Amino acid sequence: MTTDYTMTIREMCDAFQVTPRTLRFYEAKELLFPIREGQKRLFTHRDRARLKLILRGKRFGFSLEEIRQLLDLYNMGDAQQTQLTRTYEIAQDRLRDMEQQRDELTKAIDDLKEQMSWGEKMIASLDEPKKAAE
Repeated sequence: MTTDYTMTIREMCDAFQVTPRTLRFYEAKELLFPIREGQKRLFTHRDRARLKLILRGKRFGFSLEEIRQLLDLYNMGDAQQTQLTRTYEIAQDRLRDMEQQRDELTKAIDDLKEQMSWGEKMIASLDEPKKAAE
């Protein structure tokens, strides 16, 4: 299989587990540039590589604008040094954000468990039969 072959929108959807609407959206946002033959879209190796990076960036929480900027840096002519450096900087920021969110979520989970434990004890105490002398 060579890298020169093109894929239809259906083949792209199947290969990347996305919808046709997603591909058209990324095309409208000028993130993908399929070859147009009438109503038909043909995606090149470059489009496939870009889609893979788009999906990875989205999974990591990068904005579409950040992804666009990173993809635009590919052709800087510096062996992708600028692109890789900027990607690393954005990834560092995103990792910090994700770790902070994880820490906040861990605290919220611990607080909820504590409240549920208290509630469980309260329910159990209310279920106990009252002694006649009390």
